[in-house]
Amino acid sequence: MSRSGKSPDKRLRTAKKRTASSARWLTRQLNDPYVQQAKAAGYRSRAAFKLLELDEKFGLLKGAQRVVDLGIAPGGWSQVVRQRAPRAGVVGIDLLPTEPIEGVTIFQMDFMDDAAPAALEEALEGAPDLVLSDMAANTVGHKQTDHLRTMGLVETAADFAIQSLAEGGAFVAKVLAGGTDSALLALLKKHFASVKHAKPPASRKDSSEWYVIAQGFKGRG
Repeated sequence: MSRSGKSPDKRLRTAKKRTASSARWLTRQLNDPYVQQAKAAGYRSRAAFKLLELDEKFGLLKGAQRVVDLGIAPGGWSQVVRQRAPRAGVVGIDLLPTEPIEGVTIFQMDFMDDAAPAALEEALEGAPDLVLSDMAANTVGHKQTDHLRTMGLVETAADFAIQSLAEGGAFVAKVLAGGTDSALLALLKKHFASVKHAKPPASRKDSSEWYVIAQGFKGRG
């Protein structure tokens, strides 16, 4: 304990071959209360709390029957869906391998693959009423390029949602600081009764991520 009575932050001994950036990341993980809570609750990632917080605010999972989880790995969001909507059919997709989750159909494939949308819809055996996307492109360190690549994923996810959602359904996607661009925002407002942006408390303050929440799907007309 320090003289102030507070426990000092956990420190990480930097290995000889460990880069400074990886050491900082590991130290942040060790001191992150959400990481600790995720482990205690059995969630695969701290990201589970982002969906929990968004659900508390927007009621996303209330009455959900069919859910698509885009960018499912490592599976924290689908764990929350199974917990809060245990009767819902859930299907997820990711390029990365994802350990099985009871009650969830998982595809290891590129969502940008032309065959992906049909595979997801067929596995659900009906139109989804909630499409979740926590996808983000791998960063290259160039802010504008990273933004464009991630927004390309968001636009593809939004197009999938508009083409597949049941009437009244919802779409949630990770976006970067500044939110959706004007064209995508206009598209979402055309097809959904409500479109809002939110930054759940579990999103790190220094992170540029936000989420767009589109609810009340009006149809493809």
